[in-house]
This record gives sequence, C-alpha cells and structure tokens, in this order.
Amino acid sequence: MERDIILAPSLLSADFTRLGEEMAALEEADIKWAHLDIMDGMYVPNITYGPVMVSALRKKSNLFFDCHLMVEQPERYVVDFAEAGADLICVHAEATKHLERTLSHIEDQGVKPAVALNPATPLEMIKYVLPQCHMVLLMSVNPGFGGQMFIPFVLDKIRELREMIDKAGCKTLIEVDGGVTPENAENIVEAGADVLVSGSAFFKFPPYKKRHELFLFLAKNKFGPTGL
Repeated sequence: MERDIILAPSLLSADFTRLGEEMAALEEADIKWAHLDIMDGMYVPNITYGPVMVSALRKKSNLFFDCHLMVEQPERYVVDFAEAGADLICVHAEATKHLERTLSHIEDQGVKPAVALNPATPLEMIKYVLPQCHMVLLMSVNPGFGGQMFIPFVLDKIRELREMIDKAGCKTLIEVDGGVTPENAENIVEAGADVLVSGSAFFKFPPYKKRHELFLFLAKNKFGPTGL
C-alpha cells in the first residue's frame, strides 16, 4: 500500500553555532519536519536544550517541530514545550508513570501526542494507548547520543507495530530514530516506517537538498508518494 514518507533531520547533528541558518537551509531543501532531541542528563546520559531554544527556533522556522522528550517525568514539561511551539511532543513510555494521562495532557494543549519505545521495550506497553497516538517512535539505538549503528532486530519490531496499527484500524505513524542512513532507509520503510529521523547521516553530507533527494529516491522507488 502506498503511503507518504517523511524525513525528519535531527538537529542534534546540526551546527549549533548557526542553528537559525541551518533551519533556513532545511526549508530550502524542501524538508517539512525537524526532529528536536530534548535530553535531561537523567533519563539519558546527555544534556541538550530546553523550551527556550525551541521557542527561539520557532521564531525562525515554519517547519513541523517533532519534539522528542528524552527526560524523566516528561509530563512536567508538556505545557512548556507546547507554549514554545512544538507541533508534536513525544514522550518515552519508560519515563512516565501514567502514560495515558500524559498523552491526554499533550493533546489538551493542542499538540499532537506521540510515544517512544527503546529498542528492548515490548510493543505490548502501548497496546491500549495506540488510538491516542499520532505517532509511535521506535528507537533503533539506545537513546542519548547520535552517530550509533542501527540495531537490526528493530526491523522486526517495525513490522510487528505496523501489523498492530493496521489491525487496530489506526492512522498512527511509525517513526524510526537511530542509525538511519540512505543505505538502510529502504529496508526500514519496507518494514513499515512512515517517518525517518536522520542526524549525522544527513547533516554531515551537504548540500542538504541533494542528501534529501537521495533519501527521497530510495523511499519513492518502492513506495510511491512521499512527504520527504
């Protein structure tokens, strides 16, 4: 079945000294989504940026802001990131005690709710909240740092999640984050992914438009229309 495919470059690998220019360059390359990795140094062993940075970027960009909260008790920050300009807020199922409540809280702010699962976290954990989710993010590396290698068993997990979504009759998107490159993008999309997050494999290979077109070509060959 044909479906749209979206590329969401991860700003974690962008040039932090010129983020405003990087955002403009993404739009010029026909990118529609930007993936923002929010890390607190507790849930993951790294610290990135918070709502103040997201708010500053929002003033410079019309991109869809896919905010991935890798933080403990993410429900504490939902309002802050919604007010900062997030279009989607993704929380880790492992990081919040009351997942359904947190997803509802996100939706109450007028923001699209999403949930992320680490590589070894079973899909069963999100079975009952799937209809609430605009998107499910499957981590294909253990979160915290960019530049890691894709974990192969996640391909089977993508297939299982695609089957679960189709069986439930949901329109939930599947996003894959970690080690995504042009070389493995086709297999990831074939398994059932809709949104590809790419950090170092995107930003380290300018010009962005040509890099975008390469991802687009590999997805489009087999799966028709794309939103890349």
